[in-house]
Amino acid sequence: MQTVKTELLGALATELEALLPGASARAVFEQPKAASHGDLAITAALQLAKPLGTPPRAVAHTLVERLRAQPAFERWVAALEIAGPGFINLRLQPAAKQSVVREVLEAGDRYGHRPPNGQRLMVEFVSANPTGPLHVGHGRQAALGDAICNLFQTQGWQVHREFYYNDAGVQIETLARSVQLRAKGIRPGDPQWPEAAYNGDYIQDIADDFLAGKTVQADDRTYTASGDVEDLDGIRQFAVAYLRHEQDLDLQAFQVRFDQYYLESSLYSSGRVAQTVQRLIDAGKTYERDGALWLRTTDYGDDKDRVMRKSDGTYTYFVPDVAYHITKWERGFTKAINIQGTDHHGTIARVRAGLQAAGVGIPPGYPDYVLHTMVRVMRGGQEVKISKRAGSYVTLRDLIEWTSKDAVRFFLLSRKPDSEYTFDVDLAIQQNNDNPVYYVQYAHARICSVLAQWRAQGGDPAALIEADLAPLHTPAAEALMRQLGRYPEVLSAAADDFAPHDITFYLRELAAAYHSYYDAERILVDDETTKRARLALVAAAAQVLRSGLRVLGVDAPESM
Repeated sequence: MQTVKTELLGALATELEALLPGASARAVFEQPKAASHGDLAITAALQLAKPLGTPPRAVAHTLVERLRAQPAFERWVAALEIAGPGFINLRLQPAAKQSVVREVLEAGDRYGHRPPNGQRLMVEFVSANPTGPLHVGHGRQAALGDAICNLFQTQGWQVHREFYYNDAGVQIETLARSVQLRAKGIRPGDPQWPEAAYNGDYIQDIADDFLAGKTVQADDRTYTASGDVEDLDGIRQFAVAYLRHEQDLDLQAFQVRFDQYYLESSLYSSGRVAQTVQRLIDAGKTYERDGALWLRTTDYGDDKDRVMRKSDGTYTYFVPDVAYHITKWERGFTKAINIQGTDHHGTIARVRAGLQAAGVGIPPGYPDYVLHTMVRVMRGGQEVKISKRAGSYVTLRDLIEWTSKDAVRFFLLSRKPDSEYTFDVDLAIQQNNDNPVYYVQYAHARICSVLAQWRAQGGDPAALIEADLAPLHTPAAEALMRQLGRYPEVLSAAADDFAPHDITFYLRELAAAYHSYYDAERILVDDETTKRARLALVAAAAQVLRSGLRVLGVDAPESM
């Protein structure tokens, strides 16, 4: 189908250019909202009417006559129809619609993918402070970040996954002191227990292991406890390593990996924060007032100027963010996407302003942001707010243990990131069509069962590429092929819009088309030509289901 579309678009561009120089850029096809209107639609006549000084329908008539003479249209188009004010609807020949089956089988996992474009993308996501387990909000961020990485990889980008975490500052100091108090036998509720301290049971676990002199190993560090309750720096380092290890376990259970962990402390120790501040001062973009150093962010559209260095000499949190993003650009990432909670909305303008003020060649609008809301968890008809592990919230690992990695990923990706989402644990474990991930996975497993029966009869899946597809002319078959043909464009649009939820919607529609086809037509029929054609079609459907689920990080089981 992609080959057919490419040929038809080329012919359309030629005729549009002949009608009006420069109009070839308007050579696009749209998908009719109703299948009864045709397979493809052209709206160029409406766009060219004004510059040509001709009514849209008259332009459409001229264009139709010219297109009918094009070899590609003669070969692939059964009918060209003018509708409404000047729309042109195309009805494709059966062979054109059937061609998608062979395309999918030939391309396999690469169907819908674009060739490498030579550009590098960094996606920063999760980036949780090492002060506690990962909560379900981090889970939503992990699912989003990983799926967006997968989407861009399908579009030819070289993708780098990065986890940035704050290993210094007030929160880490609070963590260390919380562990130290537990190690001394002081507990939440005791008079000596500070209001700001961390209360979860995990704090006691860290304290016990520190006193036992244990060694903890995370992806990026290893540390052995001294066991000395007065060794606050040792407690700090042990607690960070301990919680980094816990977060690693969460991410492993979620099957999310990172190429690099970037430490906030390195921005200070390497001098990058100081260099960035000096750059901004040298550029004349700062001023001092009330003992503080301010950045003129209003020069770049912010609603007010922002403090960079407070009167006590410490930096506000967006200053290391600016330094960090300069490193992204210097490392060759021409595009950067940050996945963060909606509570970070206020940082966008000031970080971008700082990057522009630094004058290092970073384009406006760098980096891109995807902001997500938090997640409510329902179980047994009640909202779940407390986790024994964390003390104050449901952890990502809790959610995975209650349901599955696949359910958590699919569910958390099923809505736009900035929309409120309620995770229904009871729905996620149901094995019926009401559960969307089960519905999609079952479609794949159902196809695999049919193909396994055929293989047991001596069938050769490799031979399906050469199958005669002429029998695939029924409404149910055409509906399924139409969905297969949409996949490359769905992938591309989802990447452009940072919208992995569009993949979940598409997979549900594809699964529905397959289930309808299975119910309408028996696949393993006696007629060999018909059987091979139908097997080729469902094998292609299985391939696209598998590929789409892979983008989401969800498995495609062969049996259920």
